[in-house]
Amino acid sequence: METSHDAYPQNNLTWRILHKAQKNSYAVGAFNCYNDDGVLAVIRAAEAKKSPAIIQLFPWTLHFQGPDFVRYVVARAHAASVPIAVHLDHCIDDSDVETALSLPLDSIMVDASGLEPETNIAYCSGIARRAAKLGITVEAEMGRIEGGEDGLKTMELEGLLTDPHTAQEFVRRTGVHFLAPSFGNVHGPYPPGGAEKFWQLDRLQAIGKAVGNDIPLVLHGTHPVADELFHEAMARGIVKINLNRNVRDEYTAFVGENWSKDELTQLKEKAVKVYAKSIERAMDMLRSSGKAA
Repeated sequence: METSHDAYPQNNLTWRILHKAQKNSYAVGAFNCYNDDGVLAVIRAAEAKKSPAIIQLFPWTLHFQGPDFVRYVVARAHAASVPIAVHLDHCIDDSDVETALSLPLDSIMVDASGLEPETNIAYCSGIARRAAKLGITVEAEMGRIEGGEDGLKTMELEGLLTDPHTAQEFVRRTGVHFLAPSFGNVHGPYPPGGAEKFWQLDRLQAIGKAVGNDIPLVLHGTHPVADELFHEAMARGIVKINLNRNVRDEYTAFVGENWSKDELTQLKEKAVKVYAKSIERAMDMLRSSGKAA
């Protein structure tokens, strides 16, 4: 894995992965993993495709598998032959943030989108200052993306679209390094009409211009999304793309169909291969394949 002796945040692995991608016009998949199968699949796919990657965990992992599992994931990711960062997504509860800051994570998402905008800014800026002292970079959500994902509690709140005119101020006041905008994207399955109907690409482009090249944009709400629409988002500033069921469904289906046919060791080996192939296809689509060579 490449190393850096630059000062923070340039020496942070997530920061380096995303800024290199931004400079060279590709995106990096942030793959939600729930178990060791997912972790191994990301690492093997990234090494096979010579692609950078981000392994993404939910706070659910902190509670169900515990901090030691997170340490294992970080150790495995950082031992890979290509750059693979580990990111904790959607830290909503104070207790989860505190746990995250005690772990060797590369980056965390502080999700205060359920709060009023000024409270969101104040909260995110406080966490960003503390994280900086630990070498951890921070992603935040401006606005509020509707819906919910596995392992996350669903907030009964309507979406709040990101205002491009205040996006730059939000980033400046919070000190966050990556921004997850709300431009019609939805956590979980899209309503009839799909992402094509709901995404406001002009808004996304305006947000990207407002925050500038120092702040890579993050795409939440990617199931299901056509390849062409991903490319449209990339052209408008999206650099980190969160992928969950897009790359996990074939693995889940394989396990469901074969759990009683093979010994567990054989099942896991075959299932990880299926999972890795789905991730490899995503890396090709995001144009990150070969970029770690």
